[in-house]
Amino acid sequence: RNIVLSNPRKRNALSLSMLRSLREDLLHDVKSQDLRVIIISAEGPVFCSGHDLKELSSEDDVKHHSQVFEVCAEVMTLIQKLPVPVIAKVNGLATAAGCQLVASCDIAVASEKSQFATPGVNIGLFCSTPAVALGRSLPRKVALEMLFTGEPLSAQEALMHGLVSKVVPEDKLEEETMKISKKICESSKSILALGKATFYRQMTQDLDTAYKMTTQVMVDNLTLRDGQEGIEAFIQKRKPVWSH
Repeated sequence: RNIVLSNPRKRNALSLSMLRSLREDLLHDVKSQDLRVIIISAEGPVFCSGHDLKELSSEDDVKHHSQVFEVCAEVMTLIQKLPVPVIAKVNGLATAAGCQLVASCDIAVASEKSQFATPGVNIGLFCSTPAVALGRSLPRKVALEMLFTGEPLSAQEALMHGLVSKVVPEDKLEEETMKISKKICESSKSILALGKATFYRQMTQDLDTAYKMTTQVMVDNLTLRDGQEGIEAFIQKRKPVWSH
């Protein structure tokens, strides 16, 4: 499924209404067997500029401000809770909560012209919520330099530090994203869902706990229909036929 941020005149800002519709699109028909991967892209030269600052002025009350950040946090954590991989297809600038969105996706493919920044510090609103996703994707000192200076990372720097998975020329962006998506679609949906959930779970655990938990998951994986089908197909030198 393709989700396109389509408010280029507002630099695809994550207004409360944009966040709510993004949440709705992510959750739409999520249990459908046909849904295998979600791609988030955007129209215009800016992938996403982060929160709509007009919504954060003192004209709006604290309750409204809380709502904006709460819904945003919900959307960012939802991405990792979904049973299918979520790919950010970035062609342009991603700043503040827009950079947070890229960092929160499972995979990110960016064009060479893309840039990533958390410039909140420059306008007196430190990017504390984007820092949660950034600090979990990047080495601490790289994240903090971004957060303290607001200076952008180039696409190549973002790749080098692990914020994105791949950087390609702009004219190859669609092709590369589809290549990854098609490869994902060849796998068993239930196995991928198990793997994604387990990956994020073990990332927060200490080494011994992580191995204990994942050992049990692999044993459970073998009891699944697709687990046995994959192994049998490999032994019989044939293509597996997944149960979905």
